[in-house]
Amino acid sequence: MENEKILKKTDPEIFDVIKGETNREHSTLELIASENFCSEAVLAALGSVLTNKYAEGLPKKRYYGGCEFVDIGETLAIERAKQLFGADHANVQPHSGTQANMIAYYALANPGDTIMGLNLSHGGHLSHGHPINFSGKYFKVFHYGVNPQTEVVDYVELRKLALEHKPKIIVSGASAHPRFLYFDKFQEICDEVGAFQVADIAHTAGLVAAGLHPSPIPYADVVTTTTHKTLRGPRGAIIMCKAKHAEAIDKTTFPGMQGGPLEHVIAAKAVAFKEALTDDFKAYQKQVVANAKALADEIAKLGYRLVAGGTDTHLMLVDLRSKNITGRDAENALGKSGITVNRNTIPFDPQKPFVTSGIRLGTPALTTRGMKEFEMKKIAGLIDKVLSNIDNEKVSESVKAEIKQLTESFPLYKERRRIYDTL
Repeated sequence: MENEKILKKTDPEIFDVIKGETNREHSTLELIASENFCSEAVLAALGSVLTNKYAEGLPKKRYYGGCEFVDIGETLAIERAKQLFGADHANVQPHSGTQANMIAYYALANPGDTIMGLNLSHGGHLSHGHPINFSGKYFKVFHYGVNPQTEVVDYVELRKLALEHKPKIIVSGASAHPRFLYFDKFQEICDEVGAFQVADIAHTAGLVAAGLHPSPIPYADVVTTTTHKTLRGPRGAIIMCKAKHAEAIDKTTFPGMQGGPLEHVIAAKAVAFKEALTDDFKAYQKQVVANAKALADEIAKLGYRLVAGGTDTHLMLVDLRSKNITGRDAENALGKSGITVNRNTIPFDPQKPFVTSGIRLGTPALTTRGMKEFEMKKIAGLIDKVLSNIDNEKVSESVKAEIKQLTESFPLYKERRRIYDTL
């Protein structure tokens, strides 16, 4: 409480921002697939004095003195990441997922080399070669896509394109693909054309760690992931790789792409990895998948088409064209009613990316709150109620009331909110 008192006295405006966001997270249903709620232990590490320390370099190889304690923290994060995923080598310094991908590309290729990644509108990511991103500006990019009938990655097309363009890197991974990705198939193609595989598992890392999604570790040259999605850690990223790439990855991270590492964030990553090594975390990931299937099944029963016919993971894409509404309209209407989602393109989307024909839904955050299949079915009904009455204020208000009851039954950051309310 003392820290909160100091903050309120020093900067009441920022205190109110933090209080407001804490209450927003508690009082709404968070269905953005890339968001989650980290633990109080992770938050404690994030807000620690470790933020004061400059520590350019690696543990025991720093360019500053006074690093004896941050060396311990960073080493713990490295070793726990390696244990969690079974990796040869890990660098825990990348600030974000895109930064991690940048490091991976520059470690394995040169500007102007050819890379291949999944088309953004088919579920890829900006950092997989989109022309407005660094990856599309500094590399020659060819995109692969999903099969028009199955809406899953078309490995036949991928192989054909790889044989034609002979890429230096093939990026496997997605930000909006609801089905499993098979990294062994990617590696077969990489081996055939002499390419490196960079696997971006930012979305599925928690599932991979729990053994619920195929792992890229035995196959890919380099694996990148954020730490704040299904891993439920702080906002940041890590890179893992085969031992033969360790030196290149470390040197490209620093001094190649980044300066001083954020040691408070690295300590929080270490805490999250320790949490992820528990049986409780594995049970949590199983529930994330079960909840996603329950939500997807109920939404399908309500008459919505799901991209690729459903989900194997923590997320799903909902095609809204049968309701004659856009993803943008759905996002806005649901947001006003207390349900947070993001608009998302669907494969071969006729709408522009800012409008879209779909929404992306994910279950990690609601599962963290303790919700299960029963609540998912109820939430599917609330989503349908809003989208079937998109301009009806009375319906929106009634849904808000139901959400208030639901969120109060599964409170979030209860003690934090109590402290904020007493100041």
